[in-house]
Amino acid sequence: MPDTEIGRVNDYFAKIEVAGIDLSDSLTVGDTIRIAGHTTDFSQTVESMQVEHGPVEHADAGQAVGIRVTGRCRIGDRVYKVSD
Repeated sequence: MPDTEIGRVNDYFAKIEVAGIDLSDSLTVGDTIRIAGHTTDFSQTVESMQVEHGPVEHADAGQAVGIRVTGRCRIGDRVYKVSD
């Protein structure tokens, strides 16, 4: 089963290693995601996420979330939920 695109990176804060992501599908803490773009390609487990500076366990399509990331990403990179 192929990975499902669930959003796009809308911002990246290098000093705190956080990506802002506009979701087009739901995301839950514990999910494995892959961020891929022109020069980006890494996977990680979502360990924490925030909506408007508050911690959340789950976010739905249409929400913007902040996620601490393990690699550098760029605006416009695609975010995929990795299938088990």
